[in-house]
Amino acid sequence: MEKNVSNTILEVKDLKKHFKTSRGMLHAVDGVSFSIEYGKTLGIVGESGCGKTTLGRTILRLVEPTSGGIMLEGRDITKLNLRDMKKVRKDIQIIFQDPFSSLDPRNTISQALTEVVKVNKIRSGKQEIKDRVLQLMETVGLAERLINTYPHELDGGRRQRIGIARALAMEPKFIVCDEPVSALDVSIQAQILNLLQELQETLGLSYIFITHDLAVVNHFADVIAVMYLGQIVEKAPTEELFAHPLHPYTQALLSAIPIPEILVERPRILLRGEITSPINPKDECRFGNRCFHDCKECRGSNPVLREVSPDHFVACCKV
Repeated sequence: MEKNVSNTILEVKDLKKHFKTSRGMLHAVDGVSFSIEYGKTLGIVGESGCGKTTLGRTILRLVEPTSGGIMLEGRDITKLNLRDMKKVRKDIQIIFQDPFSSLDPRNTISQALTEVVKVNKIRSGKQEIKDRVLQLMETVGLAERLINTYPHELDGGRRQRIGIARALAMEPKFIVCDEPVSALDVSIQAQILNLLQELQETLGLSYIFITHDLAVVNHFADVIAVMYLGQIVEKAPTEELFAHPLHPYTQALLSAIPIPEILVERPRILLRGEITSPINPKDECRFGNRCFHDCKECRGSNPVLREVSPDHFVACCKV
């Protein structure tokens, strides 16, 4: 792959993914654009069904995009054939949400990691492959004594460490983390997040971190993009987004974060109204039915994402 002279590892341009249904076209991802710098993390947040996971899978071409561009180090990977795409997959990997269902229950840790290394020819020779497997286990904090254990014999945290090790086996530059801690206990969540941060600092990895938990992404992401029904409605550096949320949906999400202090209260913004259907959506604000700023301008056209202050983008006619 050609070396990109800019500081951007990934750029997504007007990416769309539509699914044909019996009722019409479902706009799962609809005109999403953003970029990620080397060694940085973009957090993508939003409620269930907003298109976060579909966006991540489409970027990796696990799901083929309907239209748009996906520039990896300056190269549009949407135009690559299967043979060329297989070479690119060494640079882009994914960590799945459910660590148990993403692993073959019939394979031990050794078999799961050996398969990745052997099939993709990361190492050659039995001893080299074994050494690489042990190295991966050590990197993600798995004891060597667990090498012949099966997924059902491990807790959720260790299973997720296997998933992380499988992604690292390809020696990637960019990883999509699809809600990697949502299925884990709080204490285990912290361990996995710390591991991901350590790996980023050590290996220079770039992440897309998909989650519905703003409290988690607050401590992990450099930039946050808020999605609603297939579109990004606000994007800003993490500190800026938490300090000055501009979109009504972002404000409502932030108001729902629990405060761990009994005597401190935060005004809660309750969203009412029906969620707009993502099937054949009209050219209007998709958040309009639930918005407390609903106005005629919202009904006239779908607001576009625009920069309202340095690096702070929002799609709302009231801002």
